[in-house]
Amino acid sequence: MKRIGIIYAGREFSIGEEDFEQMKADIEEANRNGRAVWVRVNHGEGRPQPADILVGPGIPIALMPIPDERPV
Repeated sequence: MKRIGIIYAGREFSIGEEDFEQMKADIEEANRNGRAVWVRVNHGEGRPQPADILVGPGIPIALMPIPDERPV
């Protein structure tokens, strides 16, 4: 799985070519250290637009691994 779906502030975003477990670990580390970090994501379908979201303590975010192949 190299894509991650993200729900942030009620909107859907995605990240390509990222490792799901590493992304979770990076976010957990930032939270443990009490700091916020900017994460570059994509917004939209077809021609996604880059966007930066702020991730840190008290900011809710959901990560969902997107499989390489969709089941038929």
